[in-house]
Amino acid sequence: MWFQLILVVALVLIGAYLLLSKPGPRHLAVRRVIMLLVLLAGVTVIIWPGLLTQLAGLVGVGRGVDLLFYLALVAGLLYVVNEYKRSVMLARANTHLARELVLTEARLTDRISALEARLDERAP
Repeated sequence: MWFQLILVVALVLIGAYLLLSKPGPRHLAVRRVIMLLVLLAGVTVIIWPGLLTQLAGLVGVGRGVDLLFYLALVAGLLYVVNEYKRSVMLARANTHLARELVLTEARLTDRISALEARLDERAP
């Protein structure tokens, strides 16, 4: 029963993460730490498969495979949210770069036109 509460809290936290967080260097460090912890948990479960079943019994889930499925579901959702936020950030960066490129080209064209006009005035 209380594992359902943990899953609901995890989904609410993922939603808050979607709405509130901004990627940065700290975000990357947290991602790496989480990935390392997941890898260590995977190795632990592979070496001691009964541990997952015992953990599932402790949190009120019937089988270890069900617990693994629920955790994979939450991890998959977190991954999708993270990639969505990353794609939005990259789209914004591309828009900013395109805008700066167009403005720079316009300034350069104006500057070249001004120099050509100045040269035409000096020409006899």
